[in-house]
Amino acid sequence: MKKTEVEIKLRIDDLAEADGRLVRAGAQLAHAREFEDNQLYDFPDFSLKTRGAMLRVRIQERGSILTYKEAPRVEAGAKVRDEIEVSVSSGETAATILSKLGMRPLFRYQKYRAVYAYSDLMITVDETPIGNFLELEGPKSLIDEMAGKLGYKASDYIVKSYLALHQEYLKVRGLPLKDMLFEAS
Repeated sequence: MKKTEVEIKLRIDDLAEADGRLVRAGAQLAHAREFEDNQLYDFPDFSLKTRGAMLRVRIQERGSILTYKEAPRVEAGAKVRDEIEVSVSSGETAATILSKLGMRPLFRYQKYRAVYAYSDLMITVDETPIGNFLELEGPKSLIDEMAGKLGYKASDYIVKSYLALHQEYLKVRGLPLKDMLFEAS
């Protein structure tokens, strides 16, 4: 299904507090916290990355999703991009097909995600190896409304991808580029 995605991220420090604030603001839990494993793919010439597009395989307990996203643009302080998504029965099989088509893994990232709903707004609470974030996706007016209810202002909006945030995180710490994965226990 093709749609235009409008979203922002917001940094959060306290997960329990964030969940409580969301409920008090009128959001309802739509999907409980679950683990996600995401892999971005590209051709050997990096033609997707070069034009700002991305192809992702997301594997989660509820099922796997193959997503293509066009290059993002920033409009009124939010990241906007066209995307096409399809559920696939097996993320691993989708990855094998992409490999057979000549694509290769570009970047892998993991997170734990809980999903909340507020009117036509989807709100996720993302726990990542580089910190915790809220992601608000939907009509810009609802993004602004919910962000305000949660105590954020437009200057708090983050329009970068997890790849870009991870690259910044590593650069500041003088670490080499690597995938964004949770450490094995």
